[in-house]
Amino acid sequence: MVNDPIADMLLRLKNAGAAGKHKTEIPYSGLKIRIANILLEEGFVSSVEKRTKKGAERTIEVGLLFDETKRPRLSGLVRVSRPSRRTYMKATDLRPIQQGHGIMILSTPKGVMTDAKAKKEHVGGEVLCKIW
Repeated sequence: MVNDPIADMLLRLKNAGAAGKHKTEIPYSGLKIRIANILLEEGFVSSVEKRTKKGAERTIEVGLLFDETKRPRLSGLVRVSRPSRRTYMKATDLRPIQQGHGIMILSTPKGVMTDAKAKKEHVGGEVLCKIW
């Protein structure tokens, strides 16, 4: 049993990239698919597909991106808000990640979005993770 499914998802992506895998599977949840779609929009992964295996088991298949030197595009990540300690930020407190080369993913009242979109819409929320 996984206590923090979002941290498990992010770690699976990071480990798959470090191992040179081009695809990885993650157990399905609505929040994970929204995070994966944000990673797709921001250019950290190449594809996101919802898969159904035999029975009712659903997974998310994520295709990873690599640069010309075979390094994964998703090179670093930090899980900020944990089940034991939630972290929230106002829209005015949001700052660039890794000098603008990374993103912060927030869960806001308007849905899951990046820090740039949250700042544009003047909405804060729970900081899920930082990715660069």
